[in-house]
Amino acid sequence: MSSATYPLADAVRRAYRATEDDETMEPLVRVDAQGQPLGRIQDGDYVIFYDLRGEREIELTQAFTERPFPHFAVEPITTHWATLIQYHPDLDARVAFPPEGPYPDTLCEAVSRAGLSQVKIVESEKAVHLGFFLNGKREEPFPGEQRRFLPSREFEGYLPPPEMRASDVADATIEEIRGDADLIVVNWANVDVIGHSEDRQAILRAVETVDTQLGRVLEAARDEGITVIVTADHGTVEKWLYEDGTIDTGHTDSPVPFAVIGPKLEGGQLCDGGSLIDVAPTALTLLDVPVATTMEGQSLLRGVDTGARRRVTLLILDGWGARDDTHGNLIAEAHTPQMDALEGEPLYTRLQAAGEAVGLPDTVPGRPGKTVGNSEVGHLHLGAGRVLPSDRLRVERAIADGSLRQNAALCWAMEGAIRDGTALHLLGIISFYSSHGSVEHLLAILRMAHELGVPEVYIHGMLGRRGEKPESGAIYTQQVEEACHELGTGAFVSLIGRFWSLDREHNWDRIEKSYRWLVHGEGRQVPPA
Repeated sequence: MSSATYPLADAVRRAYRATEDDETMEPLVRVDAQGQPLGRIQDGDYVIFYDLRGEREIELTQAFTERPFPHFAVEPITTHWATLIQYHPDLDARVAFPPEGPYPDTLCEAVSRAGLSQVKIVESEKAVHLGFFLNGKREEPFPGEQRRFLPSREFEGYLPPPEMRASDVADATIEEIRGDADLIVVNWANVDVIGHSEDRQAILRAVETVDTQLGRVLEAARDEGITVIVTADHGTVEKWLYEDGTIDTGHTDSPVPFAVIGPKLEGGQLCDGGSLIDVAPTALTLLDVPVATTMEGQSLLRGVDTGARRRVTLLILDGWGARDDTHGNLIAEAHTPQMDALEGEPLYTRLQAAGEAVGLPDTVPGRPGKTVGNSEVGHLHLGAGRVLPSDRLRVERAIADGSLRQNAALCWAMEGAIRDGTALHLLGIISFYSSHGSVEHLLAILRMAHELGVPEVYIHGMLGRRGEKPESGAIYTQQVEEACHELGTGAFVSLIGRFWSLDREHNWDRIEKSYRWLVHGEGRQVPPA
């Protein structure tokens, strides 16, 4: 089969040669011999949005399913949507794998049940993680829970300034430390957000910014006699290079740091070999709050008088992995005196934050290492204190045992397209193992459509090189085009960078661009092979 058989893959390679990257790639649209775009989403069509996670998929789904829709002009068409998981309970969409949860007896619920107060501080970029996920997939705050979610700064281009609002987060935390909240939970988003880039200097500034602000908070906590727990949800830039020297912009399977600092901890020790599920029991022990029997995790503290109630501040350094190897390790390369000092403290260890330890598959087919952690499962397990099966694990088990073929929501969309004589559209990430999904999930759904005999299937992909080697997007695009050819089902008709489609900060101009790409076929034309 000649390379001309892969029009979209070839178009992606041309974009690479023009110095475009996957994340911000301008839309590509296949057209027929007359220059008309192929496979547009039209009135009556069915759509399966096969992404995982969901917090970045809400806005685009709203544009098609919410009426009236206030954010930009949309066509007067009705489309029928199924999503692989629940992106939001208010969306008008069938859900293939309904949510499990909300989960009871989390850290935050236990604190509330004990009549204690808690404050959560984070900029809006990560608000969903300290709210929904840390609370066990519960939207509403618990009694006694206050949320200080600082709006993330507006910025031009792909990346915000490396400093983001780290100093404002620290200011708010210091204010609360000087107050009377029993539990303060803080997230600094910088390392994770900036770490998904190829800008070494920006990443180093992000790491150093977080370390500096951490130092300010630790000093205030010492002055007030507050006990502090420092940890992270997953790794990122401590493994920024592959062995061959190419850049890895994704998450990692590294452990994360865990340190406890505060008064009356002399002579104490931390158990090694723990994971994120041990954070909540440790915090509850320090707060002198009973640990629910549903929590599988254990307090990591030994030899410390835990009978007296302490005020506790839990600091989450989002994306800060721990790794001894210095190859491609931007955490080690940065100037981080605060974290360096914590590593020398008696109450310091490392926690597992990937694979089965956080409810993810422990192996990745064809690749070394565990399934990498992410912010969603990280915060979920930090709060839950027990291992919860991830949506990814549920989907992959269904593919392996064949039950995906009987999934009610997927069958509804496919059978509806057949019955109504309309098209089926498959929409989502084109990546081997992004935290937002996998090309393997797409191919499994495509095979299901083939087996059911759906006559008109169109694929619309989103590219994003997080955790992938350079130009991998073209490889996966070609893989999908090959599958369509071999099955005789489906046509891969359009691609766009995920920057334009997967947004969670209400950048409606980006979502409008994606909407017009899908409905009107606006983008660079890709002629027939």
